[in-house]
Amino acid sequence: MAVPKRRTSRSNTRHRRARWKASVPGLADCPCPRKEKVIPHRACAHCGIYRGRQVVEGR
Repeated sequence: MAVPKRRTSRSNTRHRRARWKASVPGLADCPCPRKEKVIPHRACAHCGIYRGRQVVEGR
């Protein structure tokens, strides 16, 4: 198994890990009149509508 000859510097380590950050999920508008923001492919937490149908009891 390969073993590094030298220790990786803090700068190089942080430069490599800078890309690990999580991305913000994209949001879509709910079709209900309130136009709440909803994660795609999920039922609206406020009204319970998914793909034009009432699937969950709304608030």
